[in-house]
Amino acid sequence: MTRRSPLRLGISALGLWPFLPVAARVPTYGRLIAELVVDPRVPASRKAMLGIAVAYLVSPIDVIPDFIPLISRIDDVAIVLIALDLFLEGVPRDVLLDRMYALGIDGRELERDMEAVRRFLPAPVRAAVMRLPDLVEAGMMLVRDRLTEAGIMPDPRRNASQ
Repeated sequence: MTRRSPLRLGISALGLWPFLPVAARVPTYGRLIAELVVDPRVPASRKAMLGIAVAYLVSPIDVIPDFIPLISRIDDVAIVLIALDLFLEGVPRDVLLDRMYALGIDGRELERDMEAVRRFLPAPVRAAVMRLPDLVEAGMMLVRDRLTEAGIMPDPRRNASQ
């Protein structure tokens, strides 16, 4: 087994340099996400993506077990990045611009940061995951229909037509 030289390890660590500016803006982006989560104009299916990610993070079940040092956090980071990307993709543009303006966030800067994050995820994984919000929306509609049929929840279509 050959050992990697310290120079080679240092060069491979430089591959993470695009994340340094993003890390500096995490508090600002956190405020943006928090404001968007409480905004009623953001679709519930997109908010559910964040809920699913949080549930995965606190769950004891992981794709890569937590007892493996360093590598075990890769799946957690990937899930958070995917959830944030899906969430921001689904926020109506006018709502996103309104919140960004209120917080003084430059849209070009946010887009550059999101592109840097998207490069972290393989394209086939990202393409497959982009279908998740539609599946969540379909599941939510199915549950809503079942609750309506059981009489537990009022029919939203009937209230809209009255």
